[in-house]
Amino acid sequence: MTKASDGEALLAFQLAAVGISFIKEYRFHAKRMWRLDFAIFVNASPYDKLAVEVEGGTWSKGRHTSGKGFEADCEKYNEAAILGWRVLRFTTQMVEDGRALQAIERALEVKP
Repeated sequence: MTKASDGEALLAFQLAAVGISFIKEYRFHAKRMWRLDFAIFVNASPYDKLAVEVEGGTWSKGRHTSGKGFEADCEKYNEAAILGWRVLRFTTQMVEDGRALQAIERALEVKP
């Protein structure tokens, strides 16, 4: 398991504070080692699945913004979508200013 970034730690705190249950570092693929930063099962149903990713290093030329890293993320997120996950992606700034939590709360109101 990887160490949580500051953005992930803050989002975990925010989600818990508003009563949204989640699983951290959820392995969603049977063959690949891919993990989701946050997995949220709506109404405890495996069919209503929300994946939340906090992208670190977006302003500091981190892994997610390099060509290879961006391509690997595309592969991972596409596979999650194929497997029925709704994928939301946020920067640390979006977590810090509350936009991430607001979007997650809105997504949980919408039936897939």
